[in-house]
Amino acid sequence: MSKRDYYEVLGVARDASDEDLKKAYRRCAMKYHPDRNPGDAASEASFKECKEAYEVLTDGNRRRAYDQHGHAAFEHGMGGGGGAGYADMGDIFGDIFGNIFGGGGAARGPRRGADIGYVMELTLEEAVGGIEKTIEIPTLDECDTCDGTGSADGNLETCSTCQGRGQVRFQRGIFSMQQACPHCGGRGKTIANPCGDCNGQGRVERTKTLQVKIPAGVDNGDRIRLTGEGEAGPAGSPPGDLYVDVRVREHEIFQRDGDDLHCEVPVRISQAALGDTIRVPTLDGDVELRIPAESQTGKLFRLRDKGVKSVRSRAPGDLYCRIVVETPVNLTPEQRELLEKFEATFVGEGARRHSPRASTFLDGVKGFWDRMTS
Repeated sequence: MSKRDYYEVLGVARDASDEDLKKAYRRCAMKYHPDRNPGDAASEASFKECKEAYEVLTDGNRRRAYDQHGHAAFEHGMGGGGGAGYADMGDIFGDIFGNIFGGGGAARGPRRGADIGYVMELTLEEAVGGIEKTIEIPTLDECDTCDGTGSADGNLETCSTCQGRGQVRFQRGIFSMQQACPHCGGRGKTIANPCGDCNGQGRVERTKTLQVKIPAGVDNGDRIRLTGEGEAGPAGSPPGDLYVDVRVREHEIFQRDGDDLHCEVPVRISQAALGDTIRVPTLDGDVELRIPAESQTGKLFRLRDKGVKSVRSRAPGDLYCRIVVETPVNLTPEQRELLEKFEATFVGEGARRHSPRASTFLDGVKGFWDRMTS
């Protein structure tokens, strides 16, 4: 039976890149892998066919030979067999699949310490201006007695399981895979005389105090990474990292939207009707805001560059002030009398021109009832 074209097997164009080939092979393997199709001879044959095509097309020399001569390139000693066997399958498996089917070549070297997460709450002012804070974190830290080695006298022995390589190889079906040695944790060495304070682990429970510098302009949900400040690795292995997640508390005046700020500014009826210049708060102090005459509730004013300087671009946002016309309360007799006199001036059809929104509303109500009764 003649062999199918390798490009056809993987479903790629003849000018496919290595990345295209890798993706295509992954799709084939996910579909035909023996672990997913136990006892299915047809799937196993298809998987071997995909593997053979992938091995040839990802080898520059063999691919050029195949493009020139087709399958004949690997017959009669012209380039070696198209089926290269499974000697390098562990590396291929680890490179493409990682741990999809139980871990290939992904674990190399000693296991590093675990990463730590810490949630830091900030006020808006702290987030906008930046701050340095001291935090305390319960963690596994390097043992001072043995300097993190786990050995009381510093003597280490070559691991008898991996012979000092730090990795072991094992067979799983047609795959040859490797992983960090379970005996020495990938270090290649074992401890002859364990430290009494950490029981040979090289680390002890401790509360660690750190200074964390928060850059100006951070926002809710931002994350800061402190490399090497996570848990110490076992017996001298590299430490993990510390991730500080920023949470910004709600502010009593401002609401943040990216680099912009929003706030509501209450004004009296007389100020909105006659116009006025008022002072409004910003993060840099009060500034003047001119309210034009006849301003209505909801009118928005934009104060440029009075928002937040972005932690990324350092370009400042804007401050948006929305005025809210307040109804006066706790009136004195004199104020009530003045308002009553003022209200008395709104009589007849002429009053409609003083209340444009009310007029629009009343017209809408009248039209609604006309439609309902027609």
